[in-house]
Amino acid sequence: MAAIQRNNTKFVEAVSVRDFYESFKEPLEMELVAGESGLDNMIRERSLNRPALAMVGFFKAFAAKRIQLLGAGEMAFIREKKQAEQIEIMTEILKRKVPCLVISRNLAPTKQLCRLADQYKTPIIRSPLKSKTFTTEATLLLEDKFAPRTHMHGTLLDIQGIGTLICGESGVGKSECALALIERGHSLVADDLTYIKRVSERELLGTSSDLSRGYMECRGLGIINVAELFGVRSVRVEKRIDLIINFRNWTTGMHEERTGLEEQHMEILGLKVPLMEIPVRPGRDMARLTEVAAMVQALMKIGHDSAAEFNDRLIAHMSK
Repeated sequence: MAAIQRNNTKFVEAVSVRDFYESFKEPLEMELVAGESGLDNMIRERSLNRPALAMVGFFKAFAAKRIQLLGAGEMAFIREKKQAEQIEIMTEILKRKVPCLVISRNLAPTKQLCRLADQYKTPIIRSPLKSKTFTTEATLLLEDKFAPRTHMHGTLLDIQGIGTLICGESGVGKSECALALIERGHSLVADDLTYIKRVSERELLGTSSDLSRGYMECRGLGIINVAELFGVRSVRVEKRIDLIINFRNWTTGMHEERTGLEEQHMEILGLKVPLMEIPVRPGRDMARLTEVAAMVQALMKIGHDSAAEFNDRLIAHMSK
């Protein structure tokens, strides 16, 4: 198999509270109310923690690396305590260097809590969202922040709902093939350089840089604006990667898959993606072959493997 150029993987081990707050201030409707000096604290886990047990003195397995979410129950518990007890309870939590506190339902923190937040450099953030809603939304956003990333040289398209990453050596015809597919109604996601992140244990998401989104480089033509030429539907911001097609210049005697029974995969960010290799030679309609390859993959996703079905029919016929 010809080498497919891959680049170093980027793993995110921590996200600053400042980055979290500034990135998601609007969708989570957050407001900073105290502890501004601690905005450079680091969030090291993508989940949130409800510190109810910690408030009654149980700190075994306390998730101090997570955002601490105080809901209506926790805030009611604090308000029922005398000032000295409030200080004692919250000091035990804050001295464990939690990254920040988030208070849901727009509940106001007590004066003692604000003073402690400033003293221990722990930001207090308030949101009108309910605890369950905030937890769900923030966890999804943190999953995206912590998602491992890489980038590959290849052109990513949405072909009949199948995210198809076309790879191959420089000048092999990736962009020309993509242009022909776009003309047939398919959508461009990224040209030449595709940025990839793993958003779950089963899914890879590909996109382009903001600067190059919607543009393609075609040898002999230069840079073209795909959306202006073919309409806004010809460009997508991101797409799940379902299939990788590797273009190889044909040489005499090279191995070519004839039956489709041999399954190949390529590992990206720990996930295996189906891989098909298509030899490139004069006269072959590479766009058509790529389109059919994507449709074959779509059939396999719903349980129809043409090669395996034909093989079973052939064996049944021979057994007679």
